[in-house]
Amino acid sequence: MTSGPTERERAKADRHSALLHEAARLFAERGYSGVSLEELGASVGVSGPAVYRHFANKQALLGTILVTVSEKLLTGGRAVLSSLDPPPARLEALVRFHVDFALTDADVIRVQDRDLASLNEQDRHAVRRLQREYVELWIDVLADLHPDREAADLRVRAHACFGLINSTPYSVQGLRERGDGADVRGILESMAIASLAA
Repeated sequence: MTSGPTERERAKADRHSALLHEAARLFAERGYSGVSLEELGASVGVSGPAVYRHFANKQALLGTILVTVSEKLLTGGRAVLSSLDPPPARLEALVRFHVDFALTDADVIRVQDRDLASLNEQDRHAVRRLQREYVELWIDVLADLHPDREAADLRVRAHACFGLINSTPYSVQGLRERGDGADVRGILESMAIASLAA
């Protein structure tokens, strides 16, 4: 019988997770180059050098954030599409999944948009590969719905849909924090479906 993680192991895992979350927030706020490891460590209650117990350097931290979120998208997208539902329902489920991701991980989306070029070559290659595979999930569903359209046409539609979904959560964050009452999720889902059907 194996025992669960020790208290020390749990604390280390929690600190690792806190560092990733806080790094995404700070990088989104000030940019990758505008955040030092000392500031990052202080934001989670550790010294700058203690961050090196979790990550080799700041670039490795950025790589972990962006590779992990790309893996999460691909895995989640595959899970959504594992059902035998008809194509329209599968597309709606994929849109709901992506909207949920965008609303949950707006900081990470902003970091990727601005700081992807700061990754090392290996991580940048991994992110690009995972993203291509994720786009192909959408292309496959769209091809079932629009068999008369070329793959290039469907790819443009998918990327345009991502642009709509990914750009909005961060730009309306202030409205949501003020309790504006707008149904951001519902609006994004309906507009995304409409854009793909156009």
